[in-house]
Amino acid sequence: MRHQIGGRKLSRPTGHRLAMIRNQVTDLLRYEKLQTTEAKASELRREVERVITLARAGDVHRRRLVMNRVYDSRVVSKLFDELAPRFSDRPGGYTRIIKLGPRRGDGAPMAQIELVL
Repeated sequence: MRHQIGGRKLSRPTGHRLAMIRNQVTDLLRYEKLQTTEAKASELRREVERVITLARAGDVHRRRLVMNRVYDSRVVSKLFDELAPRFSDRPGGYTRIIKLGPRRGDGAPMAQIELVL
């Protein structure tokens, strides 16, 4: 049963979907801005908010938990050294989604997700 297991399937098998979300979390934390579809952006928001909340604690255990969700160790260092102190006094809502309109090729609704300054 799928009780309390939320999230969209995004028309992908489980492994592909999880790897895609991890890639996007890594890229969003690296570049602080990412353009993707609205559905992927809203799923990405859930993961990034959790990762930043873990990083705010700043201990070794939380760093290891974040390493499970982020591919690049340099991005993890950036998260703990630069981004977590920036969000230390913010109770949540670390990301912003801006709708961009339909994609030219297939009409998919596009959005830009970025970290709030």
